[in-house]
Amino acid sequence: MTAPPVTPLLDAVAIWKSFGALEVLRGVDLSVTPGECLVLLGPSGSGKSTLLRCLNLLEPIASGSIMFEGKEIAGTPRKQAASLRRRMGMVFQNFELFQHLSALDNIAFGPVRVKHMPAKQARELAHHLLRKVHLPDKAAAFPDELSGGQQQRVAIARALAMEPALMLYDEPTSALDPETVGEVLSVMQELAEEGMTSIVVTHELGFARRAANEVVFMEAGLVAHRAPVAAFFDGSAPDRVVRFLHRMHG
Repeated sequence: MTAPPVTPLLDAVAIWKSFGALEVLRGVDLSVTPGECLVLLGPSGSGKSTLLRCLNLLEPIASGSIMFEGKEIAGTPRKQAASLRRRMGMVFQNFELFQHLSALDNIAFGPVRVKHMPAKQARELAHHLLRKVHLPDKAAAFPDELSGGQQQRVAIARALAMEPALMLYDEPTSALDPETVGEVLSVMQELAEEGMTSIVVTHELGFARRAANEVVFMEAGLVAHRAPVAAFFDGSAPDRVVRFLHRMHG
């Protein structure tokens, strides 16, 4: 007896997006099921980051459908989009922490301000999340007292504080020193292994091999190839993908 198909947590169909005359996304289909880690690879300018911003309603799409938690969210007015966005944690390349707040207060800010959580409870949650990202002793530190990798882990904890159903990572290690990349990737991998649904734009092939369930290759605003992680890296992918992987391996 076959198991019933799993309903995607997020299902984007035929996403088109232009900036002026430049078509950045040209009919992209992308779905992720609960508990899955999906990695997006591809050359710069292929539309990966723009796709994440469209899924998170930071950019309007020209046409297409985005179903999230069973509801159509494409075209949601800006005021309603903010509440939907709480269900998607977004981690950017450049941390975007509040410089005047400690690590603890950066994490507690959203639950208090947006979810109206009592301050004591929010601070307890923030301490818990600092332990989760392996920074229990950095609660009182300000962003400029932290390394880039530590700041990015605080940014991940801040996103988790809103209890998202889905985490979106936009090249979260691209601005980091090489020695701090691993500490961020290991936290992301731990979250994926615990079942946090995630879509990750990255150039880190090792992370993709270890943490992804499926890998998507984008080029020129299109999904050019998608496969389970083992099949993606076993040499049977289309020539264009194999060439890209060889180049990434240096």
